Amino acid sequence: MTEPKHAPALSRTPDTLLILFVVAVIAWLATFVFVPGQFAVAGDPARVVAGSFTAASAPSPAPFFGDATRTGLLDFLFSGLVSGGRGSATVGLFAFILVIGGVFGIILRTGAVEAALAASLPDGKVGSERLVSVLFIAFSAGGAIFGMGEEAIAISLILVPALVRAGYDSLTAVVTCYIATQIGFATSWMNPFSVIVAQSIAGVPPMSGLGLRVAMWTIFTLVGTVWVCRYARRVRLNPHASPMYVRDAWWREARDGEATPTGFGRAHLAILGVLLAGIVWVAWGVGARGYYLGEIAAQFMGVGAAIGLIARFGLPGIDGNTLMAAFRDGAVQLAPAGLIVAAAKGIVLILGGENPALPSLLNSLLNAMSGITAMLPEWATALGMLAMQSGINVFIVSGSAQASVTMPLMAPLGDLSGVTRQTAVLAFQLGDGLMNVVVPTSAALMGCLAAARVDYITWVRFFWRPMVGLITLSAVFVFTAQAIGYA
Repeated sequence: MTEPKHAPALSRTPDTLLILFVVAVIAWLATFVFVPGQFAVAGDPARVVAGSFTAASAPSPAPFFGDATRTGLLDFLFSGLVSGGRGSATVGLFAFILVIGGVFGIILRTGAVEAALAASLPDGKVGSERLVSVLFIAFSAGGAIFGMGEEAIAISLILVPALVRAGYDSLTAVVTCYIATQIGFATSWMNPFSVIVAQSIAGVPPMSGLGLRVAMWTIFTLVGTVWVCRYARRVRLNPHASPMYVRDAWWREARDGEATPTGFGRAHLAILGVLLAGIVWVAWGVGARGYYLGEIAAQFMGVGAAIGLIARFGLPGIDGNTLMAAFRDGAVQLAPAGLIVAAAKGIVLILGGENPALPSLLNSLLNAMSGITAMLPEWATALGMLAMQSGINVFIVSGSAQASVTMPLMAPLGDLSGVTRQTAVLAFQLGDGLMNVVVPTSAALMGCLAAARVDYITWVRFFWRPMVGLITLSAVFVFTAQAIGYA
């Protein structure tokens, strides 16, 4: 069977970097008009003191070129790239993203995930919902642990035909694979591209607040598993009930010329075992030893080296050059995320920086927003953060990019409005991750739909009710987090 000819629809939405460059120009112009200000800070770690805002006497225009003392319009990206050090939310985070991308490039190049998946699927036989539930939980764990997203496109090419011939439909496959990864992504306790990025920027210890997030992931995953199994059973018992029944005939009939996936062997099992052990090791290091970006990156490098050795001597067609190419390609794929992190930081520097004790337009904006939120109860502010993050995700789909753009504002706003920084991070991850299942600007969603031969309108008609349920459940968790003082 050949790959579907349907390609992901090209988005008309401007590229994220283009949006940030335009925002940089607007920020630069704003420094000529608006007056910066500063707050008093107190505590350890330092937090802004409500009601302590002091405005400057006049605007402080940012230069065009910039120099050693002030970031300008033309050097904002450079300044963002070189800002901070090993443990900062710019240089350190950029390096962390590249290292993690390279390691997971090696993991994916081994084909261990695809081989395990192919070995678990039925061979043209009517299946059981037990398989669907196991796969959903596994993919949700993948999204939670290492941020699976775009990888679902390739996996869909294996999963869709297998589940259709097992008596289900292509929609079941998309939910089982892609929706599961996004539920895991949104409710994760250790996703390196979402939660850890946001916590680092917000000044919250990485993987802190683990208990509530693990409970949240468990509940979301359980709800999703029950829902998809009920839908899968309905389709299996009555295939004509599927809105994709006619179009899925393409999958039911396309059997000839299929490539047979590589068998699942001992090397694949060993690779998955090392990956699992590595995840436990990282969790121990963060919780017991207080490891941060550099130490976590080193741990993942150790995992990548061990998996590379297993692949080099246990899998055919993989040598040292292949592994290094996979590492390089994985890092290159995440380089745009690093550039976005740097660009977002550069915009903050144009505005005067994010230090609340020094004059900046960001502080003036925070003061204005805190004045609005002061009229609202704290729970309403927390839910407003969730709504804001959900809306922004339409334009900035990347989790690390959205965290870089929004958390410098949301974290101190939480200090001023009585919302804990951990709750602000929670609102970010839920708003960012769950909206990826419906927004047409998500390349991963459109790619999975194209791979499954499902058009976008059919998808929205099919999934809007479950989406309302996911949003409602998200609001419940954000409200609960604020009510208990989640920290």
